[in-house]
Amino acid sequence: MMQLNYKKIGLAWLFVLSFIGCAQAQQKPNIVVILADDLGYRDVGFTGAKDIKTPNIDKLAHNGVIFNNGYVTHPYCGPSRAGLLTGRHQARFGMENNVSYSPDDKHMGLPLTEKTFAKRLQEVGYKTAIFGKWHLGGAPHFQPNKRGFDYFYGFLDGGHQYMPGEVHIGTDGYWLPIMRNTGVAEFDEYLTTALSKDAVKFIEQAQDNPFMIYMSYNAPHTPLQAPEKTIAKYKHIQDKERRIYAAMIDEMDQGIGLLVDALKRTNQLENTLIFFLSDNGGVYPEEWLPTFDWSDNSPFRRGKVALLEGGIHVPFIAHWPAKIKQGFEFDGLVSALDIAATSVAIAGADASDGLLEGVNLEPYMTQQKTDSPHQALYWRLEEADHIWAVRTESAKYMNQPLPNVGRSFFDMVNDPYEQNNIVDQEPQQQAELAKLWNQWNSKNINNILLQSWEYKKARDDFYNQLFEKNKADAKDRAVYNVE
Repeated sequence: MMQLNYKKIGLAWLFVLSFIGCAQAQQKPNIVVILADDLGYRDVGFTGAKDIKTPNIDKLAHNGVIFNNGYVTHPYCGPSRAGLLTGRHQARFGMENNVSYSPDDKHMGLPLTEKTFAKRLQEVGYKTAIFGKWHLGGAPHFQPNKRGFDYFYGFLDGGHQYMPGEVHIGTDGYWLPIMRNTGVAEFDEYLTTALSKDAVKFIEQAQDNPFMIYMSYNAPHTPLQAPEKTIAKYKHIQDKERRIYAAMIDEMDQGIGLLVDALKRTNQLENTLIFFLSDNGGVYPEEWLPTFDWSDNSPFRRGKVALLEGGIHVPFIAHWPAKIKQGFEFDGLVSALDIAATSVAIAGADASDGLLEGVNLEPYMTQQKTDSPHQALYWRLEEADHIWAVRTESAKYMNQPLPNVGRSFFDMVNDPYEQNNIVDQEPQQQAELAKLWNQWNSKNINNILLQSWEYKKARDDFYNQLFEKNKADAKDRAVYNVE
């Protein structure tokens, strides 16, 4: 009778189970979040651009999901990025202003009470990286490597010079050297390209673990700078500033192409979920920046800073070949908050604290669900009391002291471009939206940080007062003699 060697069988089973466990770990999808900066709604091909070419972005869009009603949580940079990365509305933790670059200020940054979704993914074995713009605090404890990112190549301020050779010390963060993790790094080519190429290296080296990349471009944010050869491609655009802006978008699209090629080359594109969106609408010539008119946010009104659609309704897509077999368009309300919720869900990360406010979009991307992920979306601005907006699938109620805006109510079914203000003509529906907003706002706290110009003035005033005090103290002290 044959004797079974249970010890060998046990070892064999351990090997098999280990192999299955590794295979399951490898099956976790990679996640790439590509965020443009101040991108006009109509400035990419899939939303209608004719004068700017974005073939790589367009291919992702047409082979994935185009979210026709994709929104961010704020109409300008810092707060929008805070909401995206935490998966919580920034008003929950009082961060409705841009963070000023002030590395000596231990309070000026994304509150340490808040957990990024990168950190949640890190806890379940993901390798996480950010390339480009941080804008959520310059002090060491606010920096990316302390907020859930294994790797950082980029800059801490809200923007940066694009051309190599312009770096110098003793000014704001736009001019400082690029960082790699917590040290000083270099770039010797156009910044957008340098960021993209560094992300390619990360993709090539991160094949043993699932990874998450936050591709946080500063393009096409000011300063308007691009390689001359790319600008020359857009000589058909007469306006010089829009010509450079178009070249910046082109360079970003080329960089995205490098990332996609790296994913293909390493056989990882199939199981990589890619999101692409802008952090807010493109610039608009408001009275405080009257010459900023190079973006195209049509068919929507206004742009960056506005709670009209031009400021918060952004190009927004998802691409995931393993799950999205054929491209389609989706009309339900989608929020940047959903990126964190979706990423955490598909990664199997912990969300038991109940803080994430977005919706897992996977069943919508796979067309198992066709209803709207959100029944209502909400906005609040800090600049003054009573700047707010609430949007349902059918209507939008808002107030903002901009020319020809003020208190407004729009029928978003028949008037999605907000041409006809019918405020007070639908009192019951207005009251319902106001009630929704008040319920949402009851869980918020007041804004804590100062606007950048206010903060810099207060900081300058402090240094001036300190210097004058020191001069007075020095004058009051007796001059001593020695013997």
